[in-house]
Amino acid sequence: MKQSGNVRMEGVVKQHGSFTALHGLDLEIRPGEFFALLGPSGSGKTTTLRILAGLESVNAGRVLLDNADVTHAEPGARDVAMVFQSYALYPHMTVAENIGFPLKMIGTPIAARSAAVQDAAAKVGIAHLLSRRPGQLSGGQQQRCALARAIVRQPRLFLLDEPLSNLDAKLRIETRAELRRLQRSLGVTMVYVTHDQEEAMTVADRMAVFMEGRVVQVGTPKSIFQRPASAAVASFIGTPPMNMLPARLEAGMVEVAGARLPVAEAAGKSGAVTLGVRPGDLRIAPDGMPATVEFIEDLGDSAVVLLQLAGQQVKLRAGNAQALTEGQPVFLRFDPAAAHLFDSASGLRL
Repeated sequence: MKQSGNVRMEGVVKQHGSFTALHGLDLEIRPGEFFALLGPSGSGKTTTLRILAGLESVNAGRVLLDNADVTHAEPGARDVAMVFQSYALYPHMTVAENIGFPLKMIGTPIAARSAAVQDAAAKVGIAHLLSRRPGQLSGGQQQRCALARAIVRQPRLFLLDEPLSNLDAKLRIETRAELRRLQRSLGVTMVYVTHDQEEAMTVADRMAVFMEGRVVQVGTPKSIFQRPASAAVASFIGTPPMNMLPARLEAGMVEVAGARLPVAEAAGKSGAVTLGVRPGDLRIAPDGMPATVEFIEDLGDSAVVLLQLAGQQVKLRAGNAQALTEGQPVFLRFDPAAAHLFDSASGLRL
């Protein structure tokens, strides 16, 4: 398979009438990278994917594949393959015919086509299903058929639009790992759209977080988790999401709910801030922020504790919550290095 390409989007604007779906998008995706486009519904990630595929035009800006300007190129001239959320298989064709269809369209001889179909089906583990029709396959098998149809063309770019959203939870986790293995073995560039941040965190080399038609942060999953660029990103990444509390910052201390606690990142700043603390970084302590246990979600190997703190609900993730009871008053603290501070007006990280 030929080595996949480099993707660059420069100043891409997309408008639907008076609505702007993308506001001057700049993005670079490196060759051989598993790159996720992550964001809530309507944030512009699927529009971005469709522009890369050539299924949507742009109002401004340009799209480059391996340094060639493909902004106005037809989908067929771009050498990209797309796997849709619905799989888009032809129900009247066998699995083999579905997989081989892109090669048939470009006039590949039957013998070469048959060998390529066998190879692609073997790569996704459905070589034994080639004579079946899509209606006889499970959701996971249909998904693999759609993937094999993309692989068979040996494109330089794979575009996947929420490809796991129709699968049950267990199958999603299994298929996630398989996708990652497949991408590695093929050595191709994969661009993967999802609104599921756990999915993006586990498969992506890097990801772009979309909010309201803009990319608000690009980086490795770990770097975005550890240093979210804004309160909006911090609230979106992480399960359960980060706790956000109004606070006052002064002399390296934050005041929350009447308690003064040290923070690491506060050098020389003061005033109203938003304090972010991940549920896993909160702990029960002899003193600190006064809170009341409201509800305990026992997950077996761990627990998520919902608490009331200064009229706001916060979550704490604990190894176990056996010592806690609903209605119990407690105090909460966090390690000074675990505090995330955001400007209370702009929401940007301090």
